[in-house]
Amino acid sequence: MTDQKRTADFGFEKVPWAEKTDRVRAVFSSVAGKYDVMNDLMSFGVHRLWKQFALSLTGLKAGQSALDVAGGTGDLTRGLARQVGKGGRVVLSDINRSMLEAGRDRLLDAGYAGNVHCLVADAERLPFADACFDCVTIGFGLRNVTDKAAALSSMYRVLKPGGQLLVLEFSTPVAPGLKPLYDAYSFNLLPLMGRLVARDAASYRYLAESIRMHPDQETLLGMLKQAGFGETRYHNLSGGIVAVHRGYKI
Repeated sequence: MTDQKRTADFGFEKVPWAEKTDRVRAVFSSVAGKYDVMNDLMSFGVHRLWKQFALSLTGLKAGQSALDVAGGTGDLTRGLARQVGKGGRVVLSDINRSMLEAGRDRLLDAGYAGNVHCLVADAERLPFADACFDCVTIGFGLRNVTDKAAALSSMYRVLKPGGQLLVLEFSTPVAPGLKPLYDAYSFNLLPLMGRLVARDAASYRYLAESIRMHPDQETLLGMLKQAGFGETRYHNLSGGIVAVHRGYKI
C-alpha cells in the first residue's frame, strides 16, 4: 500500500499517513513552553521517578556514548550525561525544533555543554552511522512516531553490538481496578489542566487518546523482537500506567 492510501492513528482519529508527523509536530510546538510544568502536574511529579528508574537500567560507564531519541526538554539526556561523564558523548534528538530548543536551553542552564549535542532528527531515519552508540533511550516519544517499526529498526541500527535500547512509555494498566480510574482522569482532568495551564485542551486530549492507541506491553515486546533485539523484557511501573521495555543488539 502506498503512503497516499495508508492511514495512521492520531489519537482516536485516522489521518493520512504522510500527515501524522506534521500533526504531532504542531501539538508539541504548541505545548513546548509549558511541557515541563504540565508533566509535573499530570503525573504529580512521579514522571521523575519513572525516568530515574529507566536511567538506572542503562549500564552506561564513563566515556561511553548515548542517544536520547525524541528527548524533548532533556530530562533523560541530563541523566545520561552524568553517567558517561565529560569524556563521554550524549546526543539529544527530537523532530520538533521548539522542544529541542527548550531542551538545549535547560541543558546549558544546568551546565551541560561540552559532552551533549542537540540535533533535529526523525526517529524513523536517524542520521547517524551504524553502531555508534552504547545506549539509546526514547522516553514518552514512541507512541507519537508514525512508523514505530521503522523507528525501532533505526535505533537498532545505530546501537553498537551489545548496546541496549530503553523505551519508557505509557502503557496498559494491569493493576486491578486501575483502568476505569485512569480513564476518568485521562479524559476529564487532563484536557482541563491543558486548557487552564497550557491554554490547549486539544493537545492534552490527543495525549490521552494516543496512550490508548499505543501497543500494550506484550505487543511492544514483540515489536522489539521483530526489530532484531534480544534479551527483551519489560518492567511495569505504577500498575502498568507506564512500562520500560528493553532489549539488546546481539
